[in-house]
Amino acid sequence: MLLLAFDTATPAVTIAVCELDGDGARVRAETSSVDARRHGELLTPGIREVTREAGVTLAELTHIAVGIGPGPYTGLRVGLATGHALAEALDVPCHGVATLDALAFASRRDAPFIAASDARRKEVFWARYEDARTRTGEIAVDRPADVVTSGLPVIGHGAAMYGDVFGQPPEADEPLYPTAAALGEVAVRRLAEGRELPDARPVYLRRPDAALPGAPKKVRQ
Repeated sequence: MLLLAFDTATPAVTIAVCELDGDGARVRAETSSVDARRHGELLTPGIREVTREAGVTLAELTHIAVGIGPGPYTGLRVGLATGHALAEALDVPCHGVATLDALAFASRRDAPFIAASDARRKEVFWARYEDARTRTGEIAVDRPADVVTSGLPVIGHGAAMYGDVFGQPPEADEPLYPTAAALGEVAVRRLAEGRELPDARPVYLRRPDAALPGAPKKVRQ
């Protein structure tokens, strides 16, 4: 199994090539850049760089895994569109991995915690985890003050933005962003265990801002 993984659902553009190694996964190459405005510019060159460093060609890939968010619409769609286009061109499956699951796995924590990313509008996307591999509930979007932490540490960019609300020191929120290495490891391990991965479709937790127009008003003559 040779898998290309990437995520663009946060300000980080992160890409990795991973492979099955015994019962686990090995990362052959990875790169990450943090630039919330350049997802479209950085992703394709990053894929070329990572596959070259890994010593593989795109034709050798057997799977693609992409972060499905939740995250801001524009960045999220860049990764998903690229994932589907590559999968179709290479005739390989494209799998989804929740971005917060990749963030959680990157933490390597073995005790309960909460992962949170910036949802804008003064809100965070968040989920509770038993450990780095085990999410214990659904992903939600709330104002930081409405997240019931029960004293658990909160990691991620969302935690860093609202450290005063979560009441924890800055060093407690690492890592801030998911890594494609972690995302790839999650995907490889789950596929090797015969577990299904989500479809590579965006996770949206809000209703769209756009709405169908109402009936036109009558104009008196």
